[in-house]
Amino acid sequence: MFDLRELRRARSVAEAVQLLADHPEARLIAGGTDVLVKLRHFDGQFRHLVDIHNLPEIKFARLEGDRLMVGAGLTFAETIDSPLVKEYIPVLGEACATVAGPQIRNMGTVGGNIANGAVSADTAAPMLVLEPELLVSGPEGRRHLSIHGFHTGPGQVALKRGEVLFGFSFDLKKLAGLGACYYKYAMRSAMDIATIGCAAGVKMEGGVIKEARLALTVAAPTPIRCPGAEAAALGRPLNDETMKNILAALEGDIKPRTSWRATREFRVRIIKALAERMMRAAAERAAGRVQP
Repeated sequence: MFDLRELRRARSVAEAVQLLADHPEARLIAGGTDVLVKLRHFDGQFRHLVDIHNLPEIKFARLEGDRLMVGAGLTFAETIDSPLVKEYIPVLGEACATVAGPQIRNMGTVGGNIANGAVSADTAAPMLVLEPELLVSGPEGRRHLSIHGFHTGPGQVALKRGEVLFGFSFDLKKLAGLGACYYKYAMRSAMDIATIGCAAGVKMEGGVIKEARLALTVAAPTPIRCPGAEAAALGRPLNDETMKNILAALEGDIKPRTSWRATREFRVRIIKALAERMMRAAAERAAGRVQP
């Protein structure tokens, strides 16, 4: 049994914002796959909940001009199956497919995976590569946040009190020609969090790297992009010498730690191996990428 004190069901995002304002002790619950674990193991801060599960207002995937809009309430399974995700941002669906098992994927949401601030979140690295704007509603109205800097610390994000993350906006012009891929290294192939997660995005032009994006989870206190490694790739062909320079620069971008799952030294080895594999795979995808 869960020690739940109060559950309020919101009928809209606006009502969820109001309920959070009226009850500052309350926390949001969408899929519940993270919150219910915390409810069982943590103190009273998770015993007052505002339920936004299955709100139509946050379950969408649609095109608006040159932007792809994805609702934060889409489950992992719905994201995997979305034709628009498959066409324009397939790496996000691929990352969702690595999450736990079918039961979790049918309940957990992409928005919850990002808003919970977990350093091991499977969608965090692909999101950092895809660079969406985060659509947020709160007591002061609606605003857009960058995915960069959204994770402010372990389990912490840039949402203000009473705010609700309700969607993501992807700029398809900026994603044109980008090949992207993601790999999750874990101790088990199912029902385990990432030991390291790695996503890469590459644009090629004239045989050299026009743009490089490399993102990691569990390589620092928050999900990160790797600016040093990215800079080392620009304007160069993706050959062995370039990869050597990328991996050397990568050491300055990461701050992995030792835990019961893996030592720091082991994580560094995995990070470098995944970075090379994902950069090469992303470049191959970029070579065959059709402009949206």
